[in-house]
Amino acid sequence: MNVSQTMETEEDLLTCLQIKFYNPHQNVKGLYELLPLGTRSRQYADVPLRLGRDAKSCTFALNDMRVSRKQLALYAYRTPQSPDMLFTIQNLSQRGRLSVNSSVLNFLERMDLPNKALIRFGEYEMLIIREAGEAKGSFEVEFEVLTVPPSRETFTQIPDPLKKIEEQKCFWLN
Repeated sequence: MNVSQTMETEEDLLTCLQIKFYNPHQNVKGLYELLPLGTRSRQYADVPLRLGRDAKSCTFALNDMRVSRKQLALYAYRTPQSPDMLFTIQNLSQRGRLSVNSSVLNFLERMDLPNKALIRFGEYEMLIIREAGEAKGSFEVEFEVLTVPPSRETFTQIPDPLKKIEEQKCFWLN
C-alpha cells in the first residue's frame, strides 16, 4: 500500500459531525452562504468549533443578523474509559437561549452532546449526528441544509422548551 492510500484510509476513519440546518426563512436569503455545504472539513480537536454570525471569531458563520456573534461552541474530548471522540456543546449567546433535545442551556452553560441531538436557537433547528471514527487529533464536519424541520422528521415533535417559556411569559403579561 502506498502513502496516499494509507492517508486516505486514515482520513476515512476520523469521527465526523454531520450538522444539518433548517430555518423557515432559508429560501428567502443566503443564510448558509458562508458554510462549506456538502463537503467535509477537518477540524483540530484541541480548538473549539464556534458557530455564530461573526466570521472572524467563529470557525463557521451564518449570514443572519438575528444570530449572535458567537452563538455556540462544540468541544471535542476523550475519556480514559472510551476510545471514542465525544463532544460538549456550550451556549455562547448572552441574549438567546439554546436547547439540546429538550434541555435549555443558558449563557455559558455546557452539556455533553449525545450521538444524535436536536439543537434549537432562534428560528434555527440543527440536527447533529456523530459518526463514530478514530479519536485522533482531528475530526471532520459536514454541513447540510434540510428542506423540512428535523424535529418533524426524526424526533416526532420534541416540544421546544424555549417556545414554552415564551408562551408562559405571554400568559403572565396578559
